[in-house]
Amino acid sequence: MSTDPVYPMPSSSGQGAPPLRPENLQPRLAELPTVFLQPIAAPSILGLFGFSAATFIVGANMAGWFGTAASNIYIAPFAATFGGIAQFLAGMWAFKARDGLATAVHGMWGAFWIAYGILFTLVGAGAIAAPGAKMPALGFWFITLAVITWLCTWVALGEYQSVAWVLGVLALGSSFAAVAYLTGDAGWRISGGWILVASAVLAWYTAAGIMAYTMYNKEIWPLGMRPREKAAPKLAFGFGEPGVKRGQ
Repeated sequence: MSTDPVYPMPSSSGQGAPPLRPENLQPRLAELPTVFLQPIAAPSILGLFGFSAATFIVGANMAGWFGTAASNIYIAPFAATFGGIAQFLAGMWAFKARDGLATAVHGMWGAFWIAYGILFTLVGAGAIAAPGAKMPALGFWFITLAVITWLCTWVALGEYQSVAWVLGVLALGSSFAAVAYLTGDAGWRISGGWILVASAVLAWYTAAGIMAYTMYNKEIWPLGMRPREKAAPKLAFGFGEPGVKRGQ
């Protein structure tokens, strides 16, 4: 009696097929469905770097480090591409990587920076008037951003503490910016600018840390990763779906 292993293979009709020995297995492989795994890099590396660049420049302008309110015309293309397009794409790739938090943050803020770029491009083209110190419409932009970002901060506490710090400071800066545009108060605008700059620096720190972690498979500097996050598998399998690389 042979001791070779046998492998019962289902037929295309769903009925059981005769057992196959290893030497006869190859012909039947053509009948099996092919699954392509699509590992991708951590989208938040791109998203946080794009966010940090745009937020740093806009926050520095709000804080009075350089330029005037008219400088937004020159800032807009950079903000729309770095903070807008790059970050929005990161959000869509995060969606593919099953990272709900990164999808929300990068998708939302990427869309905001695209809208910001469009707004001040229209201002530069003379199609609309430049916003003044008091502009409630822009203030409500920041209200919605602040509310969603505060919620994302709470969720991020279960993953990376560094990401939670980025989002918490960002939510605070957005809240200050909302009050500044609603009231026209220069103090709120300058304070909001400084807080946004701080958020940009934290985003740079976190993005660089995640990038280093993906390369060396260890924390080069502290990111505050939760034990559950460290223990998570490199491939995540959803219900009835092929696995993809974890995103964040």
